[in-house]
Amino acid sequence: MPTPSLDTPERIPAVFVEAWNARDPVTLASVFDEDAEFVNVTGLWWHDRAAIQRAHAYGLKHIFGDSELRIVRRTVKWLRDDVAVVHAKMRLTGQTPVAGVEAPGPRQTIFFFVVHRTPRGWRCAAAHNTDVVPAAETNVLDDEGRLRPVSYGTFGTEEE
Repeated sequence: MPTPSLDTPERIPAVFVEAWNARDPVTLASVFDEDAEFVNVTGLWWHDRAAIQRAHAYGLKHIFGDSELRIVRRTVKWLRDDVAVVHAKMRLTGQTPVAGVEAPGPRQTIFFFVVHRTPRGWRCAAAHNTDVVPAAETNVLDDEGRLRPVSYGTFGTEEE
């Protein structure tokens, strides 16, 4: 991929998605600061750009090789004129089959990116990705040590 333009906060998730769909972990990682923090949907936590790049290189080859990621909705909350939080609801399709699931269904996630203006454009200092679990309010750890999504039945609808 050519060097992406990072001239607005909104471009951070856009370039992330473009690089994901191109299977380009170098460009994907380029949106992050050298010492950026990244937490994925299972709580794996990477502490710098090199680790973010390595993890995504592995994931894009072995877990998400035929996937497509797209932005469904995006918002920007300005903290200062040079710092913002960008939330992006994303939809993932085409995850690699695993653990007896031959056709993994589509997933939705909510990303948040803490971004700031640099002399080279906007960059991400920290990101966190969370799976959206339909009709669930929380998770519980069952007797077998598995985390299970559950709803107590009073709140489980998502606010748009």
